[in-house]
Amino acid sequence: MTDGPNLIGAVDQGTSSTRFLIFNSETSEVITYHQTEIKQVYPKEGWVEEDPMEILESAKICIDRATNNLIGLGFEASDIKAIGITNQRETTIVWDPTTGKPLYNAIVWLDLRTASTAEELIKKTPGRNKDFLRGLCGLPISTYFSAVKLRWLLDYSEVVRKAVENGTCLFGTVDSWLLWNLTGGKNGGKHVTDVTNASRTMLMNLTTLEWDDFLCRFFDIPKQILPEIRSSSEIYGELAVTDLKGIKISGILGDQQAALVGHSCFKVGQAKNTYGTGCFLLYNTGLCPVESKTGLLTTVAYKLGRNRPAVYALEGAVAIAGACVAWLRDNLNIIKTSSEIEKLAAEVDGTHGCYFVPAFSGLFCPYWQNDARGIICGLTQFTNKKHIARAALEAVCFQTKEILNAMNKDSGIDLTSVKVDGGMTVNSLLMQIQADVLGIRVVRPSMTETTALGAAMAAGVAEGIDVWENLDNLTPITCDIYEPTISIKEGEDRFAKWKAAVSRSMHWETAWKSERATNFWDVMPPGLFLFSSFGLVIIASLVAKAR
Repeated sequence: MTDGPNLIGAVDQGTSSTRFLIFNSETSEVITYHQTEIKQVYPKEGWVEEDPMEILESAKICIDRATNNLIGLGFEASDIKAIGITNQRETTIVWDPTTGKPLYNAIVWLDLRTASTAEELIKKTPGRNKDFLRGLCGLPISTYFSAVKLRWLLDYSEVVRKAVENGTCLFGTVDSWLLWNLTGGKNGGKHVTDVTNASRTMLMNLTTLEWDDFLCRFFDIPKQILPEIRSSSEIYGELAVTDLKGIKISGILGDQQAALVGHSCFKVGQAKNTYGTGCFLLYNTGLCPVESKTGLLTTVAYKLGRNRPAVYALEGAVAIAGACVAWLRDNLNIIKTSSEIEKLAAEVDGTHGCYFVPAFSGLFCPYWQNDARGIICGLTQFTNKKHIARAALEAVCFQTKEILNAMNKDSGIDLTSVKVDGGMTVNSLLMQIQADVLGIRVVRPSMTETTALGAAMAAGVAEGIDVWENLDNLTPITCDIYEPTISIKEGEDRFAKWKAAVSRSMHWETAWKSERATNFWDVMPPGLFLFSSFGLVIIASLVAKAR
């Protein structure tokens, strides 16, 4: 089948898996794909790592197996005109360009080891202000971002420090690591990133879209180890490996920005929310960066071509969404598979006062509290695993509402609907709870692969590829729509109780160290004693029943 439609491929490298998807450019439909799981490593409490070589090999495997699937369907590999890359952001990789080997495991975006590094950096600012750098990079000083992780590596890894001194170290986020290797590695690989990923490092100036001298000096990171910053849509090089050798790589977008593009949120005021390991709400703010006053992030949304302007977004980031469901499955054994949570939670009509704050990695937007920790509160003898399962789903929705409220304040315009994507959106109960909690319409596309589609769109519109002249005339995707079914007052009452639960999770790691406290009980927030004693007995009994 040599005269078929133009096809576009997309590597979607996420926190828990890697996929390669092949899209029909005429219909935006997935023709075939292959997926491989990625193993997380937890060397210490709060540390999260992945093997960069496993990430790379998983991408190669997915490309080859999806291509074989495609050929089995009667297409040819040459029908794929280009590929794009979308990736987990902020995850930090350093490697030796002479050997091609990693110098350290990838430090994953939700890793907490850099808490003390972040505190030391904050101490360097006037008034110990974590928002001191926002005017340049749009981000607070936090464990979340790549520059803080890189600073930790330089401080605590002698191997990395010596490699930098010897000029044998390259830094990159996952997109850069994949691109360098896929385009030749130590034999001419391209050391490049795009503006969306660069905007998550804390080292790029949001206005100039270049590595900023002041920011690099602040973190004491040498520019020579950083990749070249390019647009999100241009030809970066050709695949030097896999069955698609010679195919051009022409699109790069961080995963959340890719989802924004995949939803065609090209107008100011359009927003999408992605439900994956974490939860990420992006709001298109147009050609000018908007500095948040409510704890949101200012980021580059996309730059679809060298000579095209950058478009910016406000972003709300939640560390734990789908990871909360995985915790119920893996740590408490309340469910055997993640998909079971919808049925279990649907067996009760509410949580009956049970609230779950999954602050396993602290709290991201809008709080940026590294020392918050997860709690389950409001437990009674009536509470069972069904209520806790439903509270976990509600927690995802409440966290999204906190971000949406902040976004409405920053933008001055209340959103009336939000587009959604990500693995958790197959859960229809979650989508309905989300509509009820937000009080606005939730729009779920029937084709849920919007993140990979965004990367494919960036690749296909690149100059020299030109599968699409522009992205305005793509075939619209049909959607499911969820409308609120509860009153605004009920939604606000439930949200107020959630806020009370959040207040009790704050400063858990540092409260007991307070110099003013004579003992632990002086600083324990009200109500947590009930959880820590009687509540734990209930959880223990629930776990026993689940087994």
